[in-house]
Amino acid sequence: MIADDTLREQCGHTLERTDLPIPGAVKYFGKVRDNYTVGDKRIIVVTDRISAFDVVLGTIPLKGQVLNRMAAWWFAETKEVAENHVLDVPDPQVMVTVACTPLPVEMVMRAYLTGVTSTSVWHHYQKGARTFCGHALPDGMTKNQPLPRPILTPSTKAKKGGHDISVSREELLAMGQVDARTFDEAADIAARLFEHGQEVARRRGLILADTKYEMGRARDGRILVIDEIHTPDSSRYWYADDYDARMAAGDEPRALDKEYVRRWYAAQGYTGDGPPPPLSDEVRVEAAKRYIAACERITNAPFAPDLADPIPRIRRNLGIP
Repeated sequence: MIADDTLREQCGHTLERTDLPIPGAVKYFGKVRDNYTVGDKRIIVVTDRISAFDVVLGTIPLKGQVLNRMAAWWFAETKEVAENHVLDVPDPQVMVTVACTPLPVEMVMRAYLTGVTSTSVWHHYQKGARTFCGHALPDGMTKNQPLPRPILTPSTKAKKGGHDISVSREELLAMGQVDARTFDEAADIAARLFEHGQEVARRRGLILADTKYEMGRARDGRILVIDEIHTPDSSRYWYADDYDARMAAGDEPRALDKEYVRRWYAAQGYTGDGPPPPLSDEVRVEAAKRYIAACERITNAPFAPDLADPIPRIRRNLGIP
C-alpha cells in the first residue's frame, strides 16, 4: 500500500484534464476520460477526475493509473468471454483502442438490493416500488440483501449536465434508443461478463455486487466492450469475510469502490443537485487507498505508481513533441 504521506503529496499533482496536440484528432472529454479519435483508433487518457451523481466532484490522487491498470487487467482476463476494444497500453494512464460508436445505453447488472443514487434499485424499493426495470422484486427485503437472481437494469446515457434514467428493455426499445437485436446481443455479453466477474471476485475474497458495462459498435459491425470494466468506478465491491456479520448488525458492507465518496456526499446532504461541496484532502486520500486496495486485491499484484509529472510523461509515451 502507498504511504499516506505520498498520497497527500500527490493531491497536489493530480491529472485533472488534458489537451494533447494530436494532429487530426477529434477530441471528446467525458466525466473521467479524455478521448482523442484519430482514424480507426481512439486514444483514451484516464484522468484523476471522480464523478458521482452524474457530476464531476474533483480529483483523487493516482486514480487514473489505478483505473487504467484494472481495466487493462480485466480486459485481458475477459477477452475469451467477450471481445473488447483494447489495442495497447502505452502509459499508466493511457489506453489505445479500436474507435467505436458507443451504444446509447449502459448495461447495468445487479445482484444485491443496494445503492444511494436515484437510479439505484434500493432507492426505488424503499419508496415502495416492487418492480424495477421490468423485474419483480419480493416484499420484505432489506438493504444490501442479495436479489433472488442477478438482473439487468439498463440505463440511459444522459448528456453532460443531465441524469441517467434506469429503464426496462421494453421502455428503452420504445424510446428508439437501440434496436432489439443489438440490445439482446449486448445484454447477453453483460450477463456473461458479470458471471465471470463475480467468480473472479469470489476467488479474491470479494463480492461483486453490481457493475455497469459500456459497449460500442466497431466500424466492421462488431459489438465490443469499451470504456472500462469491473473497476471501482463502474463496480461495487464488498469484502466477503464480514458481509454476513455486518448485515446481521445492520451495518453497511465494507466497500472497495467509490461508494465511500457517494456516502460522504450524501451525509453532507448532496445528491447531485447544484454545485458539489469540495472534497477534502482527507476524503481524497482515503478514497485513493480504497481504489489502490481494490486494484491490488483483484490483480493479485502490488500497485507501483509512476509519480512523474503526468502530462510530459504521457506526451513522451505517445511520441508527441
